[in-house]
Amino acid sequence: MIQQRILFVCTGNICRSPTAEGVARALAEKQGVGHLFTFDSAGTIGYHTGEPPDRRAIAAAARRGYDLAPLRARQVTESDFFRFDHVLAMDRGHLKVLEKLCPPTHRQGLGLFLEYVGKELDDEVPDPYYGGPEGFDYVLTLVENAADQLIRRLSGEIPLG
Repeated sequence: MIQQRILFVCTGNICRSPTAEGVARALAEKQGVGHLFTFDSAGTIGYHTGEPPDRRAIAAAARRGYDLAPLRARQVTESDFFRFDHVLAMDRGHLKVLEKLCPPTHRQGLGLFLEYVGKELDDEVPDPYYGGPEGFDYVLTLVENAADQLIRRLSGEIPLG
């Protein structure tokens, strides 16, 4: 099987997308398919470039056994659309930004993270930044479920679509 390269995108790359990157990487390793994937994350803005994830995202992830501390924020670039097979936005606003940046020949890899894997009541991952710790826990739960589905679908364990 060909390795799948997945980029998760949110606004500043300090809450949702690094959570998705860290969780997806850990789950793929746990499922024994880590070698089939490359995961990364980026933001639609570069305001936090070089910074670690939000301390609340790190804490929520750590409580469930995920280590986000080594990750550093970066801004999405046009070259990402050539380097990644799937560029998955956390919400519709991010998807609109990505659609404007993406060369037409690479649009097939764009989508919403939750919509791509299906089975979620919501198709957007809400931004926990301006809320309390419960928002980060909720995001983590959504991301764990979606990342598990994504990995299982792309590794061929469950059919696409």
